Amino acid sequence: MTRRSQLLACLSGVAAATALTAPSANAQCVFTPALTTQTTCVTAIAIPGNPLRSFDISFVNPDRAQFYFADRSNAAIQVIHTGSLMWQRSLGGFVGIKLNGSGGVNNNISGPDGVASHGRWVYGGDGDSTLKVFDIDGNPAAALRQTVPTGGTTRVDEMALTTDGTLLLAANNAEDPPFATLFNANGDSPKSNVSIITRITVDPTIVPPGAGLSLEQPAWDPGTSRFYTSIPVIANNPPGCSFTGTITCDGGLLVVDPATVTKPTATYGTYNATTKTGVIALHGCGPNGATVGPNENILLGCTPQNNPSDTITLVINAVSLVQTPVNNITGSDEVWYNSGDNRYYLGASRACGLAAGCPHGGAALGVVDGSTNTLIEKVPQSSNSHSVAADSKRNLIFVPQVGAASVVGTGGDTTTVGAGICGTQNGCVAVFQHNGRGARGVAGN
Repeated sequence: MTRRSQLLACLSGVAAATALTAPSANAQCVFTPALTTQTTCVTAIAIPGNPLRSFDISFVNPDRAQFYFADRSNAAIQVIHTGSLMWQRSLGGFVGIKLNGSGGVNNNISGPDGVASHGRWVYGGDGDSTLKVFDIDGNPAAALRQTVPTGGTTRVDEMALTTDGTLLLAANNAEDPPFATLFNANGDSPKSNVSIITRITVDPTIVPPGAGLSLEQPAWDPGTSRFYTSIPVIANNPPGCSFTGTITCDGGLLVVDPATVTKPTATYGTYNATTKTGVIALHGCGPNGATVGPNENILLGCTPQNNPSDTITLVINAVSLVQTPVNNITGSDEVWYNSGDNRYYLGASRACGLAAGCPHGGAALGVVDGSTNTLIEKVPQSSNSHSVAADSKRNLIFVPQVGAASVVGTGGDTTTVGAGICGTQNGCVAVFQHNGRGARGVAGN
């Protein structure tokens, strides 16, 4: 019996009426050439409704055995059970796909975008600058409990929660100038009472207005009790660089201590070693993604999309601020640390190293060792594969795949990789595992 068959057999402990019935191995998880990586494909999960043309961020709540991802193609956050590996439900009410003048997807006003979860609550950012709050324990027909405007005109994007789920930081990356919003979140409360605490901006000498600069993925570090938010490009880093036109400036990392935020607005300048807040200048990295790993390390998903010369990944220590490059992997959007196997997983849609993307192959799931901060491997993915999250209790990695361009049009997969993984041309959520560290006790959870 193959490793994949063994896992599926294990998962069959779910009630027979809902037992996992995946297509045969010949229909899914087909790679040409065959994979020789430690990270192997387990199965692919189809999403009901429209083929996947556009999606954004993913999130796993391992305590609830649920994976969520922002599916713009169906204007919903999709929910997948990470124990049975089956689609469960959609959380709707988002604006969906909005097109630009050339017929492509306008990510800045489409939604959903960012996603996060704690307990019974799921938070989703929408393209109309609102935060939507869902109760997944309540009446399914009335799961949307709050819609909170952030005061902008473009999407609420990537977000992070404190460990107890009582504070949420979300970035409006497409505003000019960009801003983040700090919210009171629901924690473990049975009722939704989300409210805005403050709007957070960066000093205009660091992020100049009118230049189209942004804020990206935040991460919460419980060790330092601070939020760390990726800034793709900052001015004067290095001195004399260009932050417009052909970008030659590197990015930064915004450090926010929520315990000191008490006013309706807060503006951060350069990093202050006394307060341990502000913007840290990064070296050779224009980051989109951020995730906290072991020993107060934060892995940043650098990408040539922001600065064509930034072709590494970077780990920065939240205490010492020492920056360590990770070579031979670049182009990441969302990144995720999986404590279950001590590996970082990178949604590297530009792993080929090209700022314009990898239209004819080159997108990858990057795998980085959490102890040595070195690249282990790159697993081929469909075009624009930029979203990833892992279940630390089951050691399963979830990577949405876009549908084929022949089916969904502009923005679709221009390779054969996605169809090989999914077994169809419509896109899917691919499930991977680290060989030898497979799912643990998943059936029925």
